[in-house]
Amino acid sequence: MARFPLLAFSVIFISLSLLNLAHSKTLKRDVKALNEIKASLGWRVVYAWVGDDPCGDGDLPPWSGVTCSTQGDYRVVTELEVYAVSIVGPFPTAVTNLLDLTRLDLHNNKLTGPIPPQIGRLRRLKILNLRWNKLQDAIPPEIGELKSLTHLYLSFNNFKGEIPRELANLPGLRYLYLQENRLIGRIPAELGTLQNLRHLDVGNNHLVGTIRELIRIEGCFPALRNLYLNNNYLTGGIPAQLANLSNLEILYLSYNKMAGVIPSGLAHIPKLIYLYLDHNQFTGRIPDAFYKHPFLKEMYIDGNAFRPGVNPIGVHKVLEVSDTEFLV
Repeated sequence: MARFPLLAFSVIFISLSLLNLAHSKTLKRDVKALNEIKASLGWRVVYAWVGDDPCGDGDLPPWSGVTCSTQGDYRVVTELEVYAVSIVGPFPTAVTNLLDLTRLDLHNNKLTGPIPPQIGRLRRLKILNLRWNKLQDAIPPEIGELKSLTHLYLSFNNFKGEIPRELANLPGLRYLYLQENRLIGRIPAELGTLQNLRHLDVGNNHLVGTIRELIRIEGCFPALRNLYLNNNYLTGGIPAQLANLSNLEILYLSYNKMAGVIPSGLAHIPKLIYLYLDHNQFTGRIPDAFYKHPFLKEMYIDGNAFRPGVNPIGVHKVLEVSDTEFLV
């Protein structure tokens, strides 16, 4: 019987919360910022953004893609999701005035120009998704000021320059997607200090250096599961110390300029599932331990100088990350 008073209390609490949200005023700062964004984005979102208040006004619902919450006597914008609507033009700088944002998703549009340095003002931001645009110039180091960030998606743009070391200042970062850009230089070894980083993808850029340089910090990448370094200009061999990344499940080294023999210790990474060595300059034999690994499903070796008789494992397929992974 005790469950019914608790249920009734919950219903009353939720109802009061919704009533409070409906009667609270939206912070003028956020109203101004969203209306500036509305003016800059054009007709493709204007038709869905009706009224002057983005959080809803009277009988008008909140603007599509805008999520608000109550803080004290005011409503503030906490999420902005406007994606796959072919928005054309520069990154809307007014977004950086929405200081309570926790999610900003503008992916799969046609945004151009740089990410403004003012992005560093969004200190509560947890998810920043700008993939599949036409953004360019350098990745601003100010992103390293987003201390709450857990997911950073900047892939499939035209970013150039080096990967900023300031990204290592994001203690909660779990997913870092930088693939399919024009990034140059070395991958900062400082990224290895990110204790929660699970997925690092820097594939299809113009990066140089060695894996030895990347993992030179002792105890680096303790939580890393997926490491995509493919389609760059990495040289050197695979250091035995790479086996210290004991949580690795995917190691993707395809299409680089790496050489040398494959260390047997790599086969002792306990959770390794996919190993892609193809189209490098590796030599020698594949240690027998790889063929006895309990979880290794695929090992692709084509396009190297291995000795005759070295065989792949599994049937090669292009690895793709499904959109569902972006919600983890």
